[in-house]
Amino acid sequence: MKTRSIKMLVMMLVFVLVLAACGNSGSGGGTASKGKTTVNIFQFKVEFKKQFEDAAKKYMASHPDVNIKIETVGGGNDYGQALKAKIASKNEPDVFNINGPDDLKQHASRLADLSDMKATKEVIDSKLLAPVQKDGKTYGVPMNQEGYGLIYNKDIFKKAGVKAEDIKTLDDLEKVSEKINSQKDKLGLKGVFALPAKEKWVLSDHAASMFLASDFDGDIQKAAESKTLPFKKADLLKQYLDIQNKYSKQPVASLDYSQQVEELFSTGKVAMIQQGNWAYPTIESVNPEIAKNVGLIPVPTGENELKVPVGIASNWAVNKKSDEKVQKAAKDFLNWLYTSDEGKKIVVEDFKFIPAYKGYETDKISDPLSKEIYKYSKEGKTSTWIFKGYPTGYTDDALGANLQNYLTGKMSFDEAVKKSQEAWEKARK
Repeated sequence: MKTRSIKMLVMMLVFVLVLAACGNSGSGGGTASKGKTTVNIFQFKVEFKKQFEDAAKKYMASHPDVNIKIETVGGGNDYGQALKAKIASKNEPDVFNINGPDDLKQHASRLADLSDMKATKEVIDSKLLAPVQKDGKTYGVPMNQEGYGLIYNKDIFKKAGVKAEDIKTLDDLEKVSEKINSQKDKLGLKGVFALPAKEKWVLSDHAASMFLASDFDGDIQKAAESKTLPFKKADLLKQYLDIQNKYSKQPVASLDYSQQVEELFSTGKVAMIQQGNWAYPTIESVNPEIAKNVGLIPVPTGENELKVPVGIASNWAVNKKSDEKVQKAAKDFLNWLYTSDEGKKIVVEDFKFIPAYKGYETDKISDPLSKEIYKYSKEGKTSTWIFKGYPTGYTDDALGANLQNYLTGKMSFDEAVKKSQEAWEKARK
């Protein structure tokens, strides 16, 4: 009897310890006890790891009942796979990153509805939420905005006697390119452009996406569900790529992102590159003087109004399997970060983000490219990152590869389009 009583006591102690370890957090990793609520954040953006951790410390200083724990996985590691492993370990994060329709499907059972959050209601343009919306509900809040177009060197344009504001059509772009090219030696250029055809994402995710957006009325969800790829603006995409290829530093097939941004544009050897605000820190680190003189030209895509493709690199999701107190603490932290005066200052000055939310002072944004993109976003002059609705692997296995083959003369443009359409239909069967 005594031995049995001891065994029962041991079992009860083990049970109590297990309960204590789990807290009231459900399947999520955070805990909610009488003293403190712990929120576990699992995120990918290594570039602002320290600044994000510092922001959490500031928040905790004024919210002593909350403990924010941040784990960062990125910088060459596959965040998607790391998140899957984290979930499989039964130590699910309370806040994590999602991108678009594929993530909504994959994590449907654990995505909390964030439609009523203050941050959600303050998003600057409802189009930015499209990738994380389904059935009238919003499952993610934006981390930051990013945008892209043709980054140009204002000093070179001035010396060549051309103006960015004169570029309203692709024909205008060709005329400006020809004029700069005619003075290439005098200006010390190796090309008007640096087209990095080695990078499939530059060709497919960014260049082609601008001309495909109208096929789906700028709706990422439509693209994600479409069985076919119309490619109505194929001729305009061809003209755009041909202009860059004709006036680019050659051979384009061997040019990568690093050469395009660091070796050519940042040293003043080319006048224009198709890239986004993410390239600015590199330009500034290579040549601060050139960095002060950069601007952004929207790529003409045949629309009546010039627009800049703006999107969200990633979104914050809250795990609905976490304890309700943990979910509330997570939402409160995100609301503070993006809508409070202190949080706004951190987002712009410390993170150096382009805000995805209303109520930010443009003059506080740190670099000229980001200022320009935020201005277009505030004015509603943006187009959608339709590539967020591409089939899985479509850039590497189909469109990006086919456009590379066109630029290197391995196939005709018509053939590249046809093969890309067939690959889309196959992927969606």
